[in-house]
Amino acid sequence: MTKNKTLFPFILITSLFFLWGFAHNLDPILIPHLKKSFTLTTVQATLVDSAVFIAYFLMALPAGFIMKKYGYKTGIITGLLIFAFGSYLFIPAANTQQYTFFLVALFIIACGLTILETAANPYASSLGDPATSTQRLNFAQSFNGLAATLAPIIGGRIILTKGYTPAQLSVMTEQGRKLALAAEASSVKMPYFILGSVLVFIAILFAFTRLPRIQQHEGHTASKNIFHALKHRHLAWGVAAQFFYVGAQVCVFSLFILYATKSAGLTEMQTTYYLGLCGAAFLIGRFIGTFLMRYYSSAILLAVYAGINILLSAIAIFGHGMITVYTVIGICFFMSIMFPTIFALGIKDLKADTEFGSSLIIMSIVGGAVLPRVFGYISDVTGNIQYGYLVPLVCFAVVAFFGLKGHRVKVKPENVPVSAIL
Repeated sequence: MTKNKTLFPFILITSLFFLWGFAHNLDPILIPHLKKSFTLTTVQATLVDSAVFIAYFLMALPAGFIMKKYGYKTGIITGLLIFAFGSYLFIPAANTQQYTFFLVALFIIACGLTILETAANPYASSLGDPATSTQRLNFAQSFNGLAATLAPIIGGRIILTKGYTPAQLSVMTEQGRKLALAAEASSVKMPYFILGSVLVFIAILFAFTRLPRIQQHEGHTASKNIFHALKHRHLAWGVAAQFFYVGAQVCVFSLFILYATKSAGLTEMQTTYYLGLCGAAFLIGRFIGTFLMRYYSSAILLAVYAGINILLSAIAIFGHGMITVYTVIGICFFMSIMFPTIFALGIKDLKADTEFGSSLIIMSIVGGAVLPRVFGYISDVTGNIQYGYLVPLVCFAVVAFFGLKGHRVKVKPENVPVSAIL
């Protein structure tokens, strides 16, 4: 494939990273918005994240089957249209003012995102020189970081409009209160309608664009099922590393406000500013990491970054004052390359098993639903939220091992049980 043939397809693929990053980073805006609009408890509001992570777990394997049977182009268009459909569902959800309807819409959006991520990550990795696959995937993932910076700013201004105070709502009649909350809930309709329309447009562009085919190597036995893919030892470690990495990332970002108010005594408003710095550090880290991969092995860079984050996590546990906030910003910087690097190393040389391998790594995103609960449990039991950073510390240790040893390509013999891959 020449550069001329791959440039425009790569631009289109890169746009997908921005789009799903934008959708994901609207969720933190939706949680407080829906919590107020539907007078929810905090536990009920966190169902927003649950709806998303459950979709990733349930849809990853079907997404792999779609790619295997119909190809990457069909998978990408399917994912975009499902993503758009879920976005459009926000309009009837706001009209009916049903929280469950919003959760269904978010679940459908996440189903589309799962298909897109299952397709776009390996496709971006394979669209060009194999020697620069990890660098290329990190560059594409950088636009995910750009979306993480822009989505809260744009979404906050459009969705989090100044509404009625609890005192004002308390003096209204039941009917008046419902109308007032319905008006607030309706602020999500326009941004999600625009998002859905953009997605349909991008799907049309993909439909009329000739995408280079990812060639499979001759002589490679076609993958029949997911267990065949698991014979690749480095894939198994990649799944584990991604599970722990995503869990660490969600712990760091989602619980930052609670952490910083306790460890540094900041107000919630002050912590939002520093949370923005976390996103900026994550974005800058992606670009710098992509540049460094020109000169250093991606696996070694991953191990070094994970090792640094182990030390920073220890400071987050035992530090005091503003040093803890700056430490977490540093963790965000060094987390930046981890997801795409683990992904690229995990699917390296899978050949006909690439689709199933990609699905397995995407499924491991469910770590973001599991490990933050462990973080919270440790915090509650000890009465100190800083001790929760034991969870990210362990997570980064697993990532460091993957970068040092687990990424090495090794295929287990066909007659060795799957349980022996670790």
